[in-house]
Amino acid sequence: MKITTFNVNGVRAIFNKEGVGWINELDADFLGLQEIKAKPEQVPEAIQSIDGYQKIWNSAERPGYSGTAAFYRDEPLSVSLGIDYPMFDEEGRVIRFEYPDFYLYNIYFPNGGEGNRRVSEKLQFYAKLLEECDELHKSEKKVIITGDFNTAHREIDLEHPQANSKTTGFLPEERAWIDKYLEHNFVDAFRELYPDREKAYTWWSYRTAARLRNVGWRLDYFLISKELMPRVQDVIIHDDIMGSDHCPVSMILKD
Repeated sequence: MKITTFNVNGVRAIFNKEGVGWINELDADFLGLQEIKAKPEQVPEAIQSIDGYQKIWNSAERPGYSGTAAFYRDEPLSVSLGIDYPMFDEEGRVIRFEYPDFYLYNIYFPNGGEGNRRVSEKLQFYAKLLEECDELHKSEKKVIITGDFNTAHREIDLEHPQANSKTTGFLPEERAWIDKYLEHNFVDAFRELYPDREKAYTWWSYRTAARLRNVGWRLDYFLISKELMPRVQDVIIHDDIMGSDHCPVSMILKD
C-alpha cells in the first residue's frame, strides 16, 4: 500500500500550475491532502472526476483557509472528521480512516502563527490528538499519522536550526511534543530508515529561491505505531514534484 501526504497550499492553485498530472504520477493508494483552501464545490472538475478514487473533503468554515482531503482506493471500515475539538474542527484539519489493521489520520497541524501567537493552541492540538491515539493504542489498535506537522523535529530536519530556534516550527516546546509522541509508541518512519540523511526537506519558503538552493525544513511526516515499522518498505520524499511550497512524501507498506 502506498500512502502519500501532500500539503498542496491551495488545491485550485496547484491545479492552475500543474493540472492533475501530479496525482497520476504519484499513483498512491491513499493520497492525503492538506491546506486545500477550498470548499468541495470550488474544486476543479478535473480533480473531482479523477478515476479510480473515492474522495472526501473536510473544508474549513473560513473561506480560502486550511482544510484537508483524501483520495483513496481501498474502502475503509469507517471515516470520521475532526478530533472533537470545535476550535480546530471548524478549520477542517483532520480526517480519520479506520482500516482492518490500522487507523490512518490525515492531518494539517496548526502552525504557530505570526509572532508565535497560536503556539499555545498548536500545543493543545498535539495534546488532544495524542489523547485519542493513546486510547487506540490501549485498545491494541495500530495508528498512522501523516500530514503537515508544522514542526521540524531535530536540527537535522532544517537548514538553519540556530537561526530558527525562536521561530515557530522549531521552538523547544513544539519539538518536545514530537518527542512525546515517540515516547507513546510512535516512530518517525523516515528517520527510522534514514537516521543520518541530511538536507531531506519537504518545505521551502517561496522567498529567496529557497527550493532551488534546497534551504528547507522537513515538516511532513509519517508517525506510525512501532508495531507497523517492520511493514515499511520505504519512505520517499518526492522533491521533484512542484506546484506547492511543500512536496509530497510517500510511505510504502507491505500488505
